[in-house]
Amino acid sequence: MAPATSSPSAQRHVGFSRRTQAPCQLQDSRRQLHDDSPPAKKYRMMSDIMARARYAVVEKETYSDLLCEQCGSGELSEELLLCDKCDRGFHMKCVRPIVVRIPIGSWLCPQCQGGKRVRTFSQKRIIDFFGIRRSSFDANDKRSSQDAKKRRKRSRPLVLHKKKRRLLPYVPTKDPTQRLKQMGSLASALTALNMEFCDQLTYLPGMAPRSANRAALENGDMQILSKEDMETVEHCIAMSKRGEFPPFMVVYDTRQGYTVEADDLIKDMTVVAEYAGDVDYLYHRERDDCDSMMTLLLGRESSQTLVICADKRGNIARFISGINNHTQEGRKKQNCKCVRYNVDGECRVFLVATRDISKGERLYYDYNGYEYQYPTHNFV
Repeated sequence: MAPATSSPSAQRHVGFSRRTQAPCQLQDSRRQLHDDSPPAKKYRMMSDIMARARYAVVEKETYSDLLCEQCGSGELSEELLLCDKCDRGFHMKCVRPIVVRIPIGSWLCPQCQGGKRVRTFSQKRIIDFFGIRRSSFDANDKRSSQDAKKRRKRSRPLVLHKKKRRLLPYVPTKDPTQRLKQMGSLASALTALNMEFCDQLTYLPGMAPRSANRAALENGDMQILSKEDMETVEHCIAMSKRGEFPPFMVVYDTRQGYTVEADDLIKDMTVVAEYAGDVDYLYHRERDDCDSMMTLLLGRESSQTLVICADKRGNIARFISGINNHTQEGRKKQNCKCVRYNVDGECRVFLVATRDISKGERLYYDYNGYEYQYPTHNFV
C-alpha cells in the first residue's frame, strides 16, 4: 500500500499554523516586555498641528494659472498679489481693505492676517498713551466753558475771517466721557498698527535733520501761514496737549480699513489736524511700500525733497481716507484738503475742512499732489 500523504489543504493549514503560533517561552518573554513598556503615545489631530505650524514660502514653477479668489479672474496679472501663507491670489482692487501699492516684503491676505483686535483703554491708559497731564485733563471742563464764552464774544470777527478764508480752530466735544471714547478709538487704531502717538514732526538720527526742512528750498506751490492763522494753529496745539482733541472717531471698515468719522459738526475752514510723523529724504524711501507718506518739501533738487513718514509715529491724519479722483462720485466725497504752509521758514502740512462736515460723515481728501499722480483708481 502506498504510504499515506497529506492533502494540499492540510499542508496549507500546517503552514499557516507555523507562521502564527509561537513557543511558550517566547510568548512569555514578549508578554513580560509588553508589561514593562511605557504606555502608547497619544498623537494630536492633524488639524491642530497645521493650525500651530509655521508656514514656509515654497515657490511654484509657474503661476500662469493663478486666479483671484474674489472675482475669479486671472486678468491684470500685474495687479495679482500672492499670499505668502495660503498661496492664494487676490487682485489689489478686490482685496479688502484694498492694496494701493505692490508690497515690497511679504504679504498676507486678510484671512491669514486674522481679524482686527480692538483693544479697550481705561481713562488712565488713554491719558498715559497721549502723554497728557492728569491735572490738565481734569481741568478741561472749566477751560472748555471759558473758551466757549470767548467764541461767542468774537462770533462776529469769525464771520469776517471766513470771508477772508481764515483758518478756524476745531471745537472739542464738551462731554469728557465722549472725548475719552474718541481718544480711545485713536489709541486702539495706532496700537493695532504698532504705532506711537505723535502730534508733530520728528527728526531722528539716520533720517533728514531739521536743518534740511527749509521753506526757501521749495520749488512748488506753498502758502505762507499768516499771523492770525498761526494763532489758530497754536491754539489747536495747546488744546490737544490738554487732551481736548478734535471731535473724531476712528472706525474700522472691512473695505477701507481704518477711517475717520466726524463725531460732531465740523465747520468749513476748520483745522482738522497737522500731518505728523518722521521726516526723511524721499530718496531714502523710494523703495518703501508705506502707504502713509506725505510730501513735506518739494526741493529744487531731488536730493532735497522731504517726506513725512507716518508708519511708526503719527496722529489722526494717518487714518483719513483718500478719494478716488478718477470718478465723479469719488470726487464728491472730498470734504477736506491738504495744504503745505511756510511756518517761520519751515515746511508744515495741515488738513483743513473745505466745507461743513456733518456728524457721522467720513473724512476724505485727495492724495494727489501736482508733482505726481498717486494711484487712486482702486479706492472705494
